[in-house]
Amino acid sequence: MKTVINLVLAACVIGLVYICYGSIMGPINFDNEKSIRDKAIIARLIDIRKAQQEYRSLHQGAYTDNFDSLIAFVKTAKLPFIMKVGTLTDDQLNNGMTEKKAMALINKAKKTNNWSEVEKAGLQNFRRDTMWVAVLDTIFTKGFNPDSLPFVPYGNGAKFELAIRKDTTKSGAPLNLFQAQVPYEVYLKGINDQELINLKDVQKKLGKYCGLRVGDIETPNNNAGNWE
Repeated sequence: MKTVINLVLAACVIGLVYICYGSIMGPINFDNEKSIRDKAIIARLIDIRKAQQEYRSLHQGAYTDNFDSLIAFVKTAKLPFIMKVGTLTDDQLNNGMTEKKAMALINKAKKTNNWSEVEKAGLQNFRRDTMWVAVLDTIFTKGFNPDSLPFVPYGNGAKFELAIRKDTTKSGAPLNLFQAQVPYEVYLKGINDQELINLKDVQKKLGKYCGLRVGDIETPNNNAGNWE
């Protein structure tokens, strides 16, 4: 009988140890895994932001809410890059010379083959040449795959929610906003359901979005991420 009691007590102790271990390590393991997944999500959201900002620069300030359009842009679009040679001296600037005026003189000389005005202005070594470089080679690291933009890391094929807003301010100025986001449950589900519930509960009480987001279509925020 005593042996049975000891075995029962031992089992109870083991059970309590297991429960205590789980209560301690559960939140720690959840936070560690969340940190790993958050980093991957944030990196992808930053890529989306970079693509949107360049897209906007070539589309009259407007963003796109279509990933196919954004991917095609990244794959095929080219951006202007100005190669600069030479700078204007203080004397040239004080005499009213600007880069625009300097290039006007140089372009005129190219057409007429008369370089006297350029030499008189001291612009022989001044150049501003526009080159067009591929978006894919400019804002992304080598080997980047544009087709990955819509997909949420650890999301089992889920895509980011992409939205835009075209509006005007009270002064009548155009207002273009975008946001890309993913809820926590898309990429954290299955790690620890109770910790996920706790996380969402805290976010809701703080009035914050329950997930990761870049940009905001309700409030202009200079395309900041909610982790920044």
